[in-house]
Amino acid sequence: MSLDRDVLAYLDLVERAKRPPLHQLPAPEARAAYALGCEMNGLPHDELVATADVVAHTSVGRINLRSYWTNEDTERPLAAGLVFFHGGGWVVGSLDTHDSICRELARASGCRVVAVDYRLAPEHPFPAAIDDAIASYRWIAQNAEGLGIDSSRLGVVGDSAGGFLATFVALSARDYAEEIRPKLQLLFYPVTDLTVESIGYSRVASGLPFTSATMRWFRDHYVQHSLGADDIRLAPLNALDLTSLPDTLIVTSGFDPLCEEGAAYAHRLQDAGVRVNHLHLADQIHGFLTLGLRINAARTVLGWAAAYARQKLNAVDV
Repeated sequence: MSLDRDVLAYLDLVERAKRPPLHQLPAPEARAAYALGCEMNGLPHDELVATADVVAHTSVGRINLRSYWTNEDTERPLAAGLVFFHGGGWVVGSLDTHDSICRELARASGCRVVAVDYRLAPEHPFPAAIDDAIASYRWIAQNAEGLGIDSSRLGVVGDSAGGFLATFVALSARDYAEEIRPKLQLLFYPVTDLTVESIGYSRVASGLPFTSATMRWFRDHYVQHSLGADDIRLAPLNALDLTSLPDTLIVTSGFDPLCEEGAAYAHRLQDAGVRVNHLHLADQIHGFLTLGLRINAARTVLGWAAAYARQKLNAVDV
């Protein structure tokens, strides 16, 4: 399988720009470069989607959130909700880098989307991002009505490292009876195992913006000390029990070092009796959702994910 035509055109732009890859930059410079790339290449902002910034006072401190909604979800007293965790290897990314993705999900799904500005490494290494993800989800669930959300119709969403965080939110909510469980997971090219390198690391080692070297750079910034390989917080793929988790959509890309571990997580969920839709795009690269201005598949896949969320959370035929 060859790369999508849109991807090839984007890679030509990258080659001509002659910018260094993220893993060759200090973290602050990598954040600025990543933010610029998302701004230049992301979907146009849908100004018909309203937003509001919110501060959540959680058990781990203040966490900034951003809520998104459309006129459609104001027609009901309370709307379904999607809690969104952005990608960026726990090192880069922000509410702003994934703003257009959240707008598109809100517009296409009719759900209220709440994005989480979790702490980043290396300033805040493992397990800060996981702690923030779980605490923010809990706060959103407990304060759902004030956010215009029906807490019985919540889902979690994440791309890449954000997908990694979403898996832990779902596992945590399942294991603590007092928590409101999400009804679905939308996982876009997720990280599912930081303890070993899958075959994808050698398969996608060069020639793309996101390679095995990029992933190692992210991992080393996030996990700064030796941890036991059996620490579940490093590998949802290795969790002993994956039963009773919510319906899940997993998207994987063929030209992605994380492809195999995302597919493996889909298979493990299915073996555990979880209803899983695994969408594999053989001609796509990691991170294509943040490249919606260049890669048409981004809007298409977000539309499919939004339809899945609408069906699962709103009981609407799609």
